[in-house]
Formats: sequence, C-alpha cells, structure tokens
Amino acid sequence: MLGIGILIPVFPLLITHGSEFRVTPENWSSARSFIMAGWLLAAYPIAQFFCTPILGQLSDNFGRRKLLIISISGTAISYILFGIGISTKSLPLLFFSRILDGMSGGNISIAQAVIGDVSQPEKRAKNFGMIGVSIGLGFVLGPFLGGKLSDPAWSIYFNAATPFWFAAILSAINVLWVIYFLPETLKTKLSKKIHLLRPLQNLSQIFKRDYLRMVIPALFLFNAGFTFFTTFWGIVLVEQFGFKQGQVGNFFAYLGIMIILAQGGFVRRLSGKVRDYKILDISMFLTAICLLVYYYLPNSWPVGIYLVPPVLAIGAALTKAFSSALITRLSPPEALGEAMGVSSSANALAQVIPSLLAGYIAAHHARLPVLVGAIVVFCAGFIFITSYNLRHKA
Repeated sequence: MLGIGILIPVFPLLITHGSEFRVTPENWSSARSFIMAGWLLAAYPIAQFFCTPILGQLSDNFGRRKLLIISISGTAISYILFGIGISTKSLPLLFFSRILDGMSGGNISIAQAVIGDVSQPEKRAKNFGMIGVSIGLGFVLGPFLGGKLSDPAWSIYFNAATPFWFAAILSAINVLWVIYFLPETLKTKLSKKIHLLRPLQNLSQIFKRDYLRMVIPALFLFNAGFTFFTTFWGIVLVEQFGFKQGQVGNFFAYLGIMIILAQGGFVRRLSGKVRDYKILDISMFLTAICLLVYYYLPNSWPVGIYLVPPVLAIGAALTKAFSSALITRLSPPEALGEAMGVSSSANALAQVIPSLLAGYIAAHHARLPVLVGAIVVFCAGFIFITSYNLRHKA
C-alpha cells in the first residue's frame, strides 16, 4: 500500500509543463497531457477490477502463499518498469507497468483471505482492523516518501524514478518475507473452475439483491466522486498553487493522518450509538461540501488547502465505515461474503470511470474534476436519502 501512495506526488511531475521530469512530448498541449494522464491513471484500476476476483479464485485452488509470491513479484517488476519508463520517457512502458501492477495489485484480497484463514472468531474483527491500519499508514507514508525521494533538493541522486526503485526494493523484501516466514494457511484446496467473468457477475448481483440495491449505487457514486478529487488534485496543487512534489506528498500524508484520526475518533465513538443510515445521511453531503470548497478556493489563499482535510476526513471516514456496517446489517449471514465482494467490485469500477473521464474534463479546466466530484457525491447523498427501500428496511 505504501508503494501505491508513492505515485501520488510524482504523477504531476510527469505531465506538468516546465517539469524537468515531464515524459509527454514537448509539443503536447496541457489538455492532451491531461487526457493521457487520465488513461494512465485508469490503467491500474481497470486491470485490478478484472483480476482481483480471479486472483481470489486462484488462491482457493492453488493456495494463498503461492499466489502472494507470484503477485507481489509482479508488483516489484512493475515498479522497476515504471522507473525505467520515467527515465527513458517511454509512455508505452509506463502504461504496461501500470497494467501489470493492477493485475497483481489485487492481492489485497488474498492477504485478507490469509487473515480469515488464521484468525479465531473472537479475534477476526481485530485482525481485519489491523489491515485497515496498515492501509492507512501506507497512504500516509507513501505520499510523504514519494515527495521526498523524487526531490533533487534532498539529494542530487534523487529524481522522479527514485521512489519506484525504492518501492521495487520493498516489494522484493515482501516476497522474501512471504517465502521464508508465511506458511500456507489454506487447509483445503479446491478444484473449482476459474470464472473469468466473475467481476461482471459480481456487479450483476446489485440488481438481483434488494439489500445491495439499497446501498451500493449510492456508495458507487460516492467513491466515484471522491476519485474525481484524488485523481487530479495533486496536479491542481502543482499547476495552480505552485506546490513542489514534496509539498504534494506532505498534503496527502496530512489528509491520510486526518482520515486515520477520524476513523479512530468519530467512527469509534459513533459506532453503536447512532443508526448507520442516519450517519450516511449527513456524511456524504459533508464530503460534497468540502469538495465544493476546494473547487472555489482562490489561488491567493493557499492556507485554505490545509483547513479542509480535517472536515473532509470526517465525511469520508464516516461514509466508508458506516456504509460497510450497513451492508453487513442488511445482508443475510450466508450472503455476507458475496455482498462484500460485490461492494469491492463496485468500488474498483468507481475508480476506473472517473480516472478515464477526469483527463477529458481537466482538459477544459484543471480544477473542473473537483467540481464534478462534488456534484457526483451530492447525487450519491440524494439517492441514498431518498431510498424508500432503505427507510423501509431500517
């Protein structure tokens, strides 16, 4: 997860005019660079959307450990290729590396399966919570390290490719850790047929299950709207506020810290005390308002950039935590695994579509994806709050 976060502050350097690390041709306009950036950003979640369920099926057939070794090795190779792509300014290699990383990056589902294999029932929630903490720490440290390791001001040996050499080394260590310290946790291997269309089958379940139809569409729009913001906000910080890569990394690390604090503070205190749907009635609109503030924030007031994250983190953390809780409450116990799988597939697709569209939208105005994100999140809140079925079930 740290390796994923490393990309955030580096990405604007690859397409911004005047950047010494720009990989797009000099005769390309900003609009054309933005469109290319959108496709490059989308390559990872597209590959992840199709491959995550397949990796999960393969791990059921051949074992968790073997699939983790293969997939993490793929991640290490993808980082090496991305670093070479930056150094050689090769756009095809950059695209190939992101696709390879997306194909292997779905191994988070295998890691979760490992936790499920080895956890006693009374410790399962606590152990899954540790995955959430590690993901949060990865998104805090990743942007911070990416900003510092790509900044020549810190060392003459640092450039935009350096963070990816670092991430490749981390992944290689991760592979060795699995080889030498992780035993196989799957006790009974299956011999089921691999369903290549499982991602699309997962999405089709949304329309067949009432308890999914109540929540997933609104959650899909929320995640899509938030992705519109995260996709191009780093580029806005560089182009309109004059941020350096280190400052971009600091901002996203700061946002990550705020989200962790919100998870540990507001989520924990409200859990079990306020009905989940009542939290979601407010949290989605709170997030949308924060994105709207960012769209209208004047370039002459950069301090405002740091005033929004505490509130934005509360809205995002409450929505993600309590939407999962609501899905869990509404789903029959025997269908909970299926429900969470459908939710994961919808979330992956919610990252694909904004990444593709954001480049075309930003071609008109760099900050426009933020406005679109705010509108989409507002729509998510409206759809959720007007859902008759949800109120009926609640």
